[in-house]
Amino acid sequence: MCGNNMSVPLPTVVPAARKATAVVVFLHGLGDTVHGWADAFAGIRSSHIKYICPHAPVMPVTLNMNLAMPSWFNIIGLSPDSQEDERGIKQAAENVKALIDQEVKNGIPSNRIILGGFSQGGALSLYTALTTQQKLAGVIGLSCWLPLGSSLPQGPISGANKDISILQCHGDCDPLVPLMFGSLTVERLKMLVNPANLTFKTYGGMMHSSCQAGNDGCEAVH
Repeated sequence: MCGNNMSVPLPTVVPAARKATAVVVFLHGLGDTVHGWADAFAGIRSSHIKYICPHAPVMPVTLNMNLAMPSWFNIIGLSPDSQEDERGIKQAAENVKALIDQEVKNGIPSNRIILGGFSQGGALSLYTALTTQQKLAGVIGLSCWLPLGSSLPQGPISGANKDISILQCHGDCDPLVPLMFGSLTVERLKMLVNPANLTFKTYGGMMHSSCQAGNDGCEAVH
């Protein structure tokens, strides 16, 4: 679905039990697959929500010694001043927007679509929501950060999602994407969207995990 890798399989879909009138698009993390997330959504299967879990393309990742793995874009480093893969992030965001466009063509209004993700997938979800002209129902970012933050406006965005609801969740013992990244992200988001619609939850003792945060995210969309 994303990137130029033609071998990327079609997204895994958990259909609504009856008729889908809303959609959740959820992006997995670096090096991960969709299977755990699809199973989790199947466990809370809704009568009216369809869950779509796209597969990231496999590519070399600089952060991980150029090993090839599922990744939405290249990650050079994990510090606030690390160089970012601007071209890759923007291309991945355009591909997510195309997936949303397809669901709109299938009859689901964009304001009935929630975009979410874990770690790198959450980062891409936040960036996509802030740069699309598609009015979304909300965003869920689990254990993530805001990429290309310096390229975004210094004041409120003027796009369709300036009043979007955002749920951001982070463990306070995360060694991979430290809580500082989540805190910096929520402060940046307050400058970009209506802060009254931001929710930032932290979880004591949780590392780079989706356990309780994932449960809260699932409940939020259910």
